[in-house]
Amino acid sequence: MKSLVKKVQHFLVSEDGPTAVEYAVMLALIVIVCLAAITEIGTRANRTFETVRDSLPQGAAP
Repeated sequence: MKSLVKKVQHFLVSEDGPTAVEYAVMLALIVIVCLAAITEIGTRANRTFETVRDSLPQGAAP
């Protein structure tokens, strides 16, 4: 029984759990920022290609 109590005390005092949670939160935020950036870049690229397409003469396609 003493062993179990010591293990519970060590778990409560240990900072490994909160550190892992902090890293998981940071990773989630980085993923969200990356997805937002990729979406924005894709939208802008699509808009640029549409602008170029619309500026070409109608009969220019091969």
